[in-house]
Amino acid sequence: MRVLIAEHDYAVYTELLRHAAPDLEVLSSGDSAELSKMAADTPIWLGQPDVLANLLRQGHRPQWLQSTWAGITPLLAPGLNRDYRLTRAVGIFGQVMAEFVLTYMLVHEREVLARLVSQVERKWDDRMGHSLSGRKALIVGTGDIGVSVAHFLQPFGVQVSGVASSARTQAPFVEVGSMEDLPRLVAEADFVINLLPNTPQTHDVYDAKLFAQFKPSSLFINVGRGVAVVDADLVNALKEGHLAGAVIDVCRQEPLPQRHPFWTAWGLLLTGHSSAPTSPPAMIQLFVDNLKAFNTGEPLRGWVDFVKGY
Repeated sequence: MRVLIAEHDYAVYTELLRHAAPDLEVLSSGDSAELSKMAADTPIWLGQPDVLANLLRQGHRPQWLQSTWAGITPLLAPGLNRDYRLTRAVGIFGQVMAEFVLTYMLVHEREVLARLVSQVERKWDDRMGHSLSGRKALIVGTGDIGVSVAHFLQPFGVQVSGVASSARTQAPFVEVGSMEDLPRLVAEADFVINLLPNTPQTHDVYDAKLFAQFKPSSLFINVGRGVAVVDADLVNALKEGHLAGAVIDVCRQEPLPQRHPFWTAWGLLLTGHSSAPTSPPAMIQLFVDNLKAFNTGEPLRGWVDFVKGY
């Protein structure tokens, strides 16, 4: 069986896959023209959505595509062929995402950045930090990653609620509301963590009206998609004190344009889409497991419904 690897880190993935599945014929290249030739008669592709989308635009037709990203937005572009099975990376980002979220929750409670400013100004800063115990976190998007983040926060005594497309009972959340419940739940939260995917329903969710509901002491962490936030409204909300700070990992345009107001917004920290890097060994294990399921006609982990967009 032939597998095409279309990844910037193709050499790493190729070596790992050949070791994990020596019976496979693994094709890969860093040259786009060579990659296109290989794609012509290779039914299974593994790689990053932006590179895979370019191959689809050239008219190549795979049977199955495994994305190395959790997000698959480039593959949902209008006009692209959808006559294949698509799976996204699942089950491999939970811990690294939870570590990222927990890092900045602690930074916020312990006022780390303010202490750094005090050090630069040579001021002795003996303020007492606060604990996460008893704090309320709202995770907007209770999928695979959201559930993992919630589990990681529990031992710290954080009360975790969630928001999904519809209200439900879901462990380990004390409550999972619908999008209609978002204003109410935001008003109760010390931390609002956005993990929504990029779909038509999730654009501009965080606007001036919603930011006005935030607790003035709260922290907003966006590790979902940049399109969920109205950028100017967030900058104004921070300026007006509707929330205490924001950690922005994802933006509408990346890299962020030099003149964008996020660069200089008070209380906003940019982290450059670094929250949850893909682990090649974990990704290859997921692919090998899905390949077995693909060959036996069993359900694939991370299967994408093109209508829903995730």
